[in-house]
Amino acid sequence: EVQLVESGGGLVQAGDSLRLSCTANGILLDGHAVGWFRQVPGKERDGVSCISSIESAPYTWYLDAVKGRFTISRDTDKHTVYLHMSSLKPEDTAVYFCAADARFGRCFGQDDFQYDYWGQGTQVTVSS
Repeated sequence: EVQLVESGGGLVQAGDSLRLSCTANGILLDGHAVGWFRQVPGKERDGVSCISSIESAPYTWYLDAVKGRFTISRDTDKHTVYLHMSSLKPEDTAVYFCAADARFGRCFGQDDFQYDYWGQGTQVTVSS
């Protein structure tokens, strides 16, 4: 059984930084495209960023609202995908999920259709 686990969320002030981590049991994330999504209660889940697998052409994508502030990266030694978030804003408050795809290797931007495995999410709260 494949399980994705997010960590690193918390309560911070506007302008602060956080680093979210996504790890997996049952698969090595290195060979999978990984996406980060966020969801606020009562609203649809939004794609935030994604990164292609190490076996695909290097590619990353960011939601316009986070460009220049968030960075997605991999640590292949630790088989972990990170979402580095800086200059956080109250509107970044959400539950953040990571997801991994099993079919494509590359990511397709904000669409979630490709992802086969999802984590349970980690709460990020940014106070003003």
